[in-house]
Amino acid sequence: MIKFRKLSILIMAGALAACSSSSDEQIQKIPDRSAQALYQDAKETLEAGLHTKAIQLLTALNSRYPFGPFSKQAQLDLIYAYYKVGDVAQATATIDRFVRLNPNHPDLDYVTYMRGVVNMEASENAFQEFFGIDRADRDASTVRESFKDFQKVTQLYPDSKYAADAKKRMAFLLNKLARRELMIAEYYTNRGAHLAAANRGKYVLENYPNSPHVEQALEIMIESYGILGLNDLKEDAIEALKLNFPDNDEY
Repeated sequence: MIKFRKLSILIMAGALAACSSSSDEQIQKIPDRSAQALYQDAKETLEAGLHTKAIQLLTALNSRYPFGPFSKQAQLDLIYAYYKVGDVAQATATIDRFVRLNPNHPDLDYVTYMRGVVNMEASENAFQEFFGIDRADRDASTVRESFKDFQKVTQLYPDSKYAADAKKRMAFLLNKLARRELMIAEYYTNRGAHLAAANRGKYVLENYPNSPHVEQALEIMIESYGILGLNDLKEDAIEALKLNFPDNDEY
């Protein structure tokens, strides 16, 4: 078994090395042209939706003309191209490097916005969501990072053309985080950890008060406090439920 696993690792390492070598060879095959001509080819390729080829052209441009007039624009285009091919690691690395080297660039609103989009993409699983599987139980770290990125756009660049969409994405992510908290609360409820379940419901109320999951959070709190015999807290939760959701007929 151990030998098999080692062999698998060697095979994987060999495959990665082959991919890297293949990528370098593809870049070397790109004709030696001026920076302007090379960027024009890359731009047309990107607009045609040939993102992998565009990455090769843009990478070659950066490699051959690292301080040329198209260098920064090439890096911005690379961020988008990496995002389109689903290469989260390269997209994030390119974003972070661009921000570090260009702290006052006029397109930082776009770069920050794209970091949020990339992190948001990383938190999703297209295959599972295609089949209707709720993935709110996934690790929430990239969701929170994405939210912070969009929040930066709205706070640092309120007049940016990306600010409105960033706000919409923030609302979506908050609802996703709230739903995740309720899934954890249900997990605790099913295992008899009612205080932990109630605290998760309370967390939703305090941190996601505009979420559509507040009603369910209150119901979880009411049930949990009732089982624990914490009647004062239960009555407070019932009062809040009736006040905010008068059509609720559970309590």
